[in-house]
Amino acid sequence: MLNEKQRIAKIIARSGICSRRDAEKLILEKRVKLNHQTINTPAIQVNNTDIIEIDNIKIPTIQKTKAWLCHKPGGYITTSNDPQNRRTIFELLPRDFPRVITIGRLDINTEGLIILTNDGELARLLELPKTGLLRVYKVRVYKRITDNDLKKIRSSPTVDGVKYNVESVDIISQTNSNTWLEITIKEGKNREIRNILSYFDIRINRLIRKSYGPFQLGNIHKGEIIEIPAHILKKQI
Repeated sequence: MLNEKQRIAKIIARSGICSRRDAEKLILEKRVKLNHQTINTPAIQVNNTDIIEIDNIKIPTIQKTKAWLCHKPGGYITTSNDPQNRRTIFELLPRDFPRVITIGRLDINTEGLIILTNDGELARLLELPKTGLLRVYKVRVYKRITDNDLKKIRSSPTVDGVKYNVESVDIISQTNSNTWLEITIKEGKNREIRNILSYFDIRINRLIRKSYGPFQLGNIHKGEIIEIPAHILKKQI
């Protein structure tokens, strides 16, 4: 931990256990102890002499911030536990891999880039809409897309009361019955691209995230995990 005092939820997040928001939930659920006493408010400042426990387990010492790029295959979820016992991307990690959380999420059928980190504060920073990081997706749909379709998608529709903002959409290639699109969004709302295309009766056949901000999927193989070199991570954030 750092010597200066910081909010307890931030310290929990930096330990890699969860995001700051989830840390605040744990506190409100009275699952967090500070110096062996249960607390119920996140408005507490702590320093490196304080002992923090979650479910009676002391949180790990803050480690140097690290991040990894993972090529998530289809059929995996991005949460660590699932009551339906579906496969999670954490099953792809080596046994001795450090405790990590995901930056953002991908639904079970979406493939491509997911970023892992041991620092919940980094995850929070990169997820914030105000950070303005673009997410680029490659999308195959069961339709020959027309210029009118592109115009509709670019209109940034409101679906079920949720406003979606499409930064760009372009045709990569197409046949008589299928089209590959490249769609760029900024906020990464839940199932955003699926909801937008479904609104216009365009059925998705495959959805792959190619990039998240400056981080690229590139030639990473499915299921492969590559650490971002420290100097590159520092430069990008």
